[in-house]
Amino acid sequence: MDVLSSRFLLQASDPERSRRFYRDTLGLAVYREFGPPNNPGLVFFLGGGFLEVSGRAAERAGQGTSLWLQVRDVQQEHSRLLAAGVRVLREPQQEPWGLIEAWIQDPDGLRLILVQVPDDHPLRRDRR
Repeated sequence: MDVLSSRFLLQASDPERSRRFYRDTLGLAVYREFGPPNNPGLVFFLGGGFLEVSGRAAERAGQGTSLWLQVRDVQQEHSRLLAAGVRVLREPQQEPWGLIEAWIQDPDGLRLILVQVPDDHPLRRDRR
């Protein structure tokens, strides 16, 4: 398989609320907008991929699904999002595997894992 692009598709129970959350609260940049002006689909830049918020779901996101977002400073993002009223599921902490993680929740209950790779972590070292 030769994957040329990837996108996480999210159908929210309240699309406008989710668009505001990802655009305004998280501050993700919009890659493209499509569909009717009063209910557009939005595609956000998400590091090396994309997050598309479009359509409407009849139920909340499954408990077995998480969105992993690498950020530069987990503590800074945690503080900013906590002040913005985002539900925090777990405070920032260093995991046994060395990454620093904080867990938050989107408006439909999807868990977002904010991850910081410390400077001395093996993911930072080029082993070639």
